[in-house]
Amino acid sequence: MHDAPTTSQWTAPALGRVAAPLREQACDALRQAIISLELPPGYRLVERELIQRLGVSRTTVREALRELESEGLVTVIPQRGAVVATLSARETADLYEARVAIEALVVRRFVERAADPAIDDLRAAVEEFAVLSERGGDIAQMLAAKDKFYDVLVRGAGSPPLQQLLGSLQARVRQLRATSLSQDERPKRAAEELRDLVEAIAARDVLAAERLCSAHVRAAANTGLGALRHADS
Repeated sequence: MHDAPTTSQWTAPALGRVAAPLREQACDALRQAIISLELPPGYRLVERELIQRLGVSRTTVREALRELESEGLVTVIPQRGAVVATLSARETADLYEARVAIEALVVRRFVERAADPAIDDLRAAVEEFAVLSERGGDIAQMLAAKDKFYDVLVRGAGSPPLQQLLGSLQARVRQLRATSLSQDERPKRAAEELRDLVEAIAARDVLAAERLCSAHVRAAANTGLGALRHADS
């Protein structure tokens, strides 16, 4: 297994210029850097470095790290401190299977409950993602476009319990999504998979939509797990 990374290309944003509390800003900045892989799995989160980069107090940094630990993005190792969490292959596979089950049900509820304008919004979100995939857009942009797709999907499903379930997985899912989308050709394939899914939804074909949704997540799983195994080899 490769040694944990000790450097990154992350450029911390300037904090303190918006209304949100500094702790929330620091947490958001670190979360985004982890999810987009600017701070890669295994990266050691040294407090004094984060204080300097973010321009906040030690207390603020510690509060942000505690929150990210609760989300599963950070692990605190005795005698070493905080590091960006690393998912094992088994954990990753389980998380993808959880996505298959939950997202297929979200798609079913969307087909059953969403009004036609929501389908137009879903198609627009997919096309935005497709354009970025063709242009070779950066990971952050593609993740934002994928978030729009899922936001429309969850709203149209009209199920607060399912929304809560997906919300509890969101940070870890976005981290895996970034890993998958960073692999060659995966963004373009993902865009085509989503286009097919939207057409099945538009036809109100529940079984086809569920099947295509599950296939999309499993294709991402194959790519993501392959990248993980390669990194560990």
